[in-house]
Amino acid sequence: MTSEDPARRGGREAQRRRTRKAIVEAAVRLSAGGATPSIDEIAAAADVSRRTVYVYFPSLDHLLIDATAGALNEPPVEEALADPALADDPAARVDALIRTLLKYSPQSLPLGRRLIRLTVDPPTTGADEPTGPRRGPRRVEWLEEACAPLRDTLEPEAFRRLISALTIVVGWEAQIALRDVRGLGPQDEEEAITWAARALVEAAIREHEAGTA
Repeated sequence: MTSEDPARRGGREAQRRRTRKAIVEAAVRLSAGGATPSIDEIAAAADVSRRTVYVYFPSLDHLLIDATAGALNEPPVEEALADPALADDPAARVDALIRTLLKYSPQSLPLGRRLIRLTVDPPTTGADEPTGPRRGPRRVEWLEEACAPLRDTLEPEAFRRLISALTIVVGWEAQIALRDVRGLGPQDEEEAITWAARALVEAAIREHEAGTA
């Protein structure tokens, strides 16, 4: 069996992200007045079918929690990454992303715990083949934006690997492990996550430099 063309796969992934984002944004708009919209109302507002909504979100609770978490974090993250002083420093940009996310964790982490419970056992198409990401693409998008100065420096596969590795250490799962397993407080938690993320960014840069020396 031949592997799928990376460009074609990337195009499909981008389309899935756009569709999912449209659904979440529709849920945010409809929830802004305090009412709880139905799946049918959200589907109509996003211009997708009810079935499409359920492809991305197994339940209305899942969708509404995801939308609420995104609405909470998105503006401050965008502001942090727009700082011109960080424009060419990927490690500092990732640091800024982490600090911003952790600043809002008292509000967002409880939502994250609920969302993880809802998505810990996603439906599968085969024995161990997931149907696709079951949670929002915001984390990946933010990490890609934070690491944007490296996009044209690293090979595409190396850039994708870096983003995948950062996904492990930046997010609710890492916070929960550090709090529940390690018993860390907020300051030590931030130090550990920042150190791990910076180590990954610097390792990717060193690997690239060694390959081009």
